[in-house]
Amino acid sequence: MLDTNSVRHLIREHPVVVRRVVSAPMTALCLSAVTEAELRYGLAKRPEATRLHRVVGELLLRLDVLPWDSDVARIYGETRAAMERQGKVLAPLDLMIAAHAIAMGCILVSNDQAFAQLPGLALEDWMTG
Repeated sequence: MLDTNSVRHLIREHPVVVRRVVSAPMTALCLSAVTEAELRYGLAKRPEATRLHRVVGELLLRLDVLPWDSDVARIYGETRAAMERQGKVLAPLDLMIAAHAIAMGCILVSNDQAFAQLPGLALEDWMTG
């Protein structure tokens, strides 16, 4: 599951991220519906960015976007409560994406080290090669 920052690196054509995405079978890659929402928000803020709209549109056609459902909501609630008990905080949308990856048994691809504080989250950083 590609996190929003990984998609941004892909769109900006970071060579290592592009290589990893191209080498992976498209059926092995996916996005959370939360990431799609963040991408669409970014597009709405930049209606004049025609290349960006085209690239994001093509990406969304090619990758599975997984729905955020009740099972994911349960994992989110449990994870957020556990983090709060430990005094840990993660941005709400990031926590929603992380809970989605946990619930689906996906590896989350992100270079945001804040995700490392989540037990049970499989995490890969494709920025390092």
